[in-house]
Amino acid sequence: MTPFRLILGFAMLTALPASAQDTASAREISAAIAGNTVRGAMVASGGFEEYYAPDGSIRGADYAGAWSVAGNRLCLAYDGNPASCWAVRLSGPNLVWVGASGDEGTGTILPGNPNNF
Repeated sequence: MTPFRLILGFAMLTALPASAQDTASAREISAAIAGNTVRGAMVASGGFEEYYAPDGSIRGADYAGAWSVAGNRLCLAYDGNPASCWAVRLSGPNLVWVGASGDEGTGTILPGNPNNF
């Protein structure tokens, strides 16, 4: 490969938006949330705290849902509605939900199910 192609390829990679460069893989997403609770807030709907059971169920204080990973996106479904899917950026116990319009929410991963949902 010529130096020009190498430079062009590198320039194309570095031109990607940050959210596309550092989102978690399917394996990283599953490892981070399965069996844990996320406390956070979504831009569109506000605060939440919910437990992501290893069996793919979600339990909150007064609601339930389902989670799955499709590709490298976390998909969440509630009340029989179709799933909404986001890319996820992880940094230690912190996460950012990344949608088509950019960052759509943030959260902190808490070990286990401290609220006994």
